[in-house]
Amino acid sequence: MSKKDATILVIDDNEDILISARLLLKQKFKEILTTKDPNELNVLLSRNNIDIILLDMNFRVGINDGKAGLYWLNHIHEINKNIIVILMTAYGEVSLAVDAMKKGAFDFLLKPWVNEKLIATVTAGLALKASKDKVDALETSNQVLKKAIDHDMGPLIGQSEPMQALMEVVKKVSITDAEILLLGENGTGKHHIAKLIHQHSKRGSEPFIHVDLGSLSETLFESELFGYKKGAFTDAKEDKIGRFEMANGGTLFLDEIGNLPLNLQAKLLTVLQEKKIVRLGEGIQRSVDVRLIFATNAPLKQWVNDGKFRQDLLFRINTIEIEIPPLRHRSDDIPLFIDHFLKQFSLKYKKGDLNISPEAKATLMSHSWPGNIREMQHIMERGVIMSNGAEIKQSDFNLSLQETPNAINIDDKDNLNLQEIEIMLIQKAIAKHQGNISKAAKELGLTRAALYRRMEKFNL
Repeated sequence: MSKKDATILVIDDNEDILISARLLLKQKFKEILTTKDPNELNVLLSRNNIDIILLDMNFRVGINDGKAGLYWLNHIHEINKNIIVILMTAYGEVSLAVDAMKKGAFDFLLKPWVNEKLIATVTAGLALKASKDKVDALETSNQVLKKAIDHDMGPLIGQSEPMQALMEVVKKVSITDAEILLLGENGTGKHHIAKLIHQHSKRGSEPFIHVDLGSLSETLFESELFGYKKGAFTDAKEDKIGRFEMANGGTLFLDEIGNLPLNLQAKLLTVLQEKKIVRLGEGIQRSVDVRLIFATNAPLKQWVNDGKFRQDLLFRINTIEIEIPPLRHRSDDIPLFIDHFLKQFSLKYKKGDLNISPEAKATLMSHSWPGNIREMQHIMERGVIMSNGAEIKQSDFNLSLQETPNAINIDDKDNLNLQEIEIMLIQKAIAKHQGNISKAAKELGLTRAALYRRMEKFNL
């Protein structure tokens, strides 16, 4: 019979107790640690991911008031409130043990113990520990998901041939645990595709966690992805799990992988290879079971040749590559998006049964949509807001100021160069918004940090 994956620490000043506990527990649980001195707790907790502590209530000969046990119980929970503490006590100290349970102990065992009772109590404690850890992960995940709600663009839409072909690939890869690299321009729906793959995988009922690597500074990278220990830095007032632990059992979507600096690429590669993370300020390795999906609009293969992206990391993340077509290559889907966003924003702004004039719709159909679906979302929202009466007019969209269909003319360029197009779009967005980086970034579908990095890269 396989042993439960758990680490148990036994603290008692009686060597015979430690030996007996170790011999019994190691038959059922993977790792058993023992010590006679509770003063070693800090070191043991900093080096090991301990689930259960069996703690004696007295550590000085002739003193049986249980105060030592209460002191160390409180000390343990100050370090980690989720550790399960089971007290070991003599018959005459039962009332003290009951008081200790009111102060956070899980249970108590009378010495000498009954073996079956000890195993049952530890097993029950492990179930509670797993439940506490899951609640913490869910609370943190909920905070992350609440922030992401405003960025959701609704359901995946598409009946065009490119989208039908894409969906066939998605069906094939979803049922595997293979790591996937999603390629495509900003605003094409990479987040939607990643979530769809997760929902149709065997992990579909587990968490889906999205991380925009382009928005993480070097100082935030480790704390956000791997979590941190209380006191690791000035504002670390309590232990906090990172995104890898939030996604444990589910899927972690690492967006904008191309924006990760080289030194952080090395740290990420180590985690991907070992499937273990270390919280900031802590020395304990924690195993994580996550399916990884990555996304970028950057030419990673070219960047490998230029020394901007690690070749070993590229090999690690692109077991399967999926190219998501831009909106201009799926014109059959444009009317579907128009209808979807029209309904969404008419309801949001209480505009009733709003229609679009034929001229306005023709303008939308002929637009090249360099910002893809995200651009359409913003344009449609503007049109609904600016409309008067029951119809949206061409002027309500203000697309003449975008000058993207003919001025950029991406499809007609003989020498299509992604970098030149990206520079041109950034310059137009900044000029349009008179240097307001926040507004320019929003229109381009970028974070402020990601836009600043691109401006620095292109010397803009």
